[in-house]
Amino acid sequence: MTLTSRRQFLQKVAGVALTPYFLSSVQPVVAQSANDRLQIGCIGFGGMGRANAVHFSNLGDVVALCDVDSARMDVAANDSRIGRLEPERVKDYRKMLDRNDIDIISISTPDHWHVKMAVEALQSGKHVFCEKPLTLTVEEGQLIRNACKKYDKLAFQVGTQQRSENGRHFLNARILIRKGLLGKVQRIICHVGGSPPSGPIPVAPIPETVDWEMWLGQAPMAEFLASPELRDNGIPRHSRMHSAFRHWYEYAGGTLADWGAHHVDCAMWAIGQDGPGQGPVRFNPLVARHPVPFRNGYPTVNNQFNTATRFDIECTFENGTVMHIVSAGDNGILFEGTEGRIHVSRGRINGAPMERIGDRMDEWITEEDYTAEFNGKRREGHRQNFIRCVREGGLPISDAFSHVQTMNACHLAAIAARLNREVLYNPKTEATGDPESVAFLARERRTGYNIPNVG
Repeated sequence: MTLTSRRQFLQKVAGVALTPYFLSSVQPVVAQSANDRLQIGCIGFGGMGRANAVHFSNLGDVVALCDVDSARMDVAANDSRIGRLEPERVKDYRKMLDRNDIDIISISTPDHWHVKMAVEALQSGKHVFCEKPLTLTVEEGQLIRNACKKYDKLAFQVGTQQRSENGRHFLNARILIRKGLLGKVQRIICHVGGSPPSGPIPVAPIPETVDWEMWLGQAPMAEFLASPELRDNGIPRHSRMHSAFRHWYEYAGGTLADWGAHHVDCAMWAIGQDGPGQGPVRFNPLVARHPVPFRNGYPTVNNQFNTATRFDIECTFENGTVMHIVSAGDNGILFEGTEGRIHVSRGRINGAPMERIGDRMDEWITEEDYTAEFNGKRREGHRQNFIRCVREGGLPISDAFSHVQTMNACHLAAIAARLNREVLYNPKTEATGDPESVAFLARERRTGYNIPNVG
């Protein structure tokens, strides 16, 4: 698509409501009592998809499974932890949305399917648990935010378990920073790792178990690519689908979005910059390297992974705080303030300020603090918090609204990396300052795969 046609498309998107691909007249479901077993439909059965299904089978009844790869769906159905009730198996998720007996939809698909499925699930009256990264573009963030506002009686949880679990280290860091442990936070470094290169990937036969056209969804039609070399689990080492999808800009945002959905999220959450109209205003790519050549922000090679392998994106907030999203370093977040610095990972928090606290953590953090972070609800596991919100109402600890702010920052960082130049951004209007970068705020979708605009 040329720059001119991209501009025309964006103008059209801004002025015309999208035509829904699927609309349902089903009314929202509300659990009748705490003893009712919630009925759950699960979509997508990669690593996180199966993990989510296992967890939800302990919190309710998994009654329907969906995956465009029937081989993956069959493996999940034959897992006694998931398939004990012999759930219905479908390749088309809309059949699941048509069922009046399903209360919850769990979405664990590649990124480019998240928002479409989530909006349509809300329209059909279902509560939604959706894996991260929630969105593919800034425009998708607007669409899911509109839907969550309209269907505000339905619970919506993003699968960013790092906020509530993983030893509570990120949750504790948020509370400590908000209580002034580091003084004024001046600099943050989010170490997210870089995407791998692949080299040329050959065209391969589409597996008989895969509905490739449906898998592509809104993305452009493309040949099925898969290397003959297999991983231990039998999946091609390099391909367009399964776990490799995240290394293609067509379907995801690389590690900038994949790990950014965790670390950038917790960084912005910790400093109180994940609310409406908040976020960085300037994105400067100090380092931005891709595995293939780019022209005008688009890869010129179509048979190799194309997301950034090395990067250091300097993101500046309006208050002067600087956040770097980098591919190198110890996975986690480094917070630097006027009173010291700490590094937070899934395994620990360390740094001189933590040594000063020592064994007096209970003097800094109380159960009341945790309750406040859980929006007035008890501290518990991520999915348990979601189920509680389904039953009681209220926002979960990982809500769609704050996550959209995080993803917008990740998307703008990726745009700066793709263009390899500074990009200015207004988080209040969700607009950039030049036509070239504006072209990346939304994407043209294939006919038949529009996302409903319920705003």
